[in-house]
Amino acid sequence: MVDTKNATLLIKRYASRRLYNTETSDYVTLEDISGFIRSGRDVQIIDLKSGDDLTRQYLLQIIAEHEGRGESVLPLGVLTDLVRSYTTEVNSVVPQFLAQSFEMLRNGPANMMGNLGGSLPSIPGLEAMQAQQEAFLKAMTGGMPNAWPSAAKDTKPAEKEDLGDIKKQLAELQEKLSKLS
Repeated sequence: MVDTKNATLLIKRYASRRLYNTETSDYVTLEDISGFIRSGRDVQIIDLKSGDDLTRQYLLQIIAEHEGRGESVLPLGVLTDLVRSYTTEVNSVVPQFLAQSFEMLRNGPANMMGNLGGSLPSIPGLEAMQAQQEAFLKAMTGGMPNAWPSAAKDTKPAEKEDLGDIKKQLAELQEKLSKLS
């Protein structure tokens, strides 16, 4: 028996643009697909005729619809930076940067500060990206200092000092960046 809870859900798009759930043998909407994803399912959307993977296109459409309805998750600055990243040399690191940011959100704050730049040591402008990443994470958590209270309780005094040093360094970097603008 296949474990459908963890398997990628295959959605086929017909020529009529209707979306067909191969698991339940019925048609679905973008809202249904959004619900599958929110419940933890991975989804793949394939064009039936050409075999093209349309998943990225539909995920972007879902995000655009949510943002358009006022369910804004992405601050205007982040959206602007995303658009800019398509026309700059930085576009090659943006996917990795975003993936790491969301991975840190999933893993909680205990790993967050350790991961800031931990695996990107050779990228030019890393400090600026780290400052942007902190701002992004702050925006995603609504700036709540106790977004994960259990991790704050477990923090050792030495880690608190390291965190303070990192925050000070990031503030200095942000100040330098604002002077460059």
